[in-house]
Amino acid sequence: MTTGDLTPIRIVIAEDQAVVRRGAALLFSMEPDMEVVGQARNGAEAVELAQILQPDVILMDLHMPVKGGVAATREITRALPRTQILVLTTLDDDETVFEAVRAGAHAYLLKDADEEELLETVRALRRGESRLTPQIARKVMDQFRRLSAGHAEGVALGAPDARAASPGGPKAPIADALTDKEEKVLEHICAGQSNRQIAQALFLAEGTVKNYVSRIMDKLHASTRTELAIRSRRP
Repeated sequence: MTTGDLTPIRIVIAEDQAVVRRGAALLFSMEPDMEVVGQARNGAEAVELAQILQPDVILMDLHMPVKGGVAATREITRALPRTQILVLTTLDDDETVFEAVRAGAHAYLLKDADEEELLETVRALRRGESRLTPQIARKVMDQFRRLSAGHAEGVALGAPDARAASPGGPKAPIADALTDKEEKVLEHICAGQSNRQIAQALFLAEGTVKNYVSRIMDKLHASTRTELAIRSRRP
């Protein structure tokens, strides 16, 4: 274990329910490799604390007063790319979870997740991995499919398509074909692996993996790694 690994994971908890917030704080405080550095009662406080404290991980509730978790996630991920967002949600949050994916959150857990799953997810984020429960992945995939169907219907009805090759010409495909190497990199992304882990597995330089990831995201029109992993899953 390196010295860097011994540094506690600095956590901010953003949750409007005091009982849940304090319970999570107590759980994390019992772990030698974790440290709660701040607690926020709403999304606005979460953004403020993130800017001041620059934590490693933020445990983010989606439904909070003043500013919701999706808006807070969007602001934080844009300003602090090194801070990882772990969203806590419920199964009836379909649309909100979808928006959180687009906002750039890195991991998603259901509120009934057990303590060990929560702790392991926080540690996975420190390692540069992403985590998504199968239930949430299915729901977000459904949202992407509905959007794709709507897009296809609009094109069929003659709606403007900004990605057309030329006025009146053939439409560009929704996703460009991936090369064999890109397919392999994508498989590792879907497994939640970091760029460093992918580089080691495929015997590539970490910078080369970053370039592959960028090209794959462009081809699949994904704005985050998590969205990329979801889009690539098969029904």
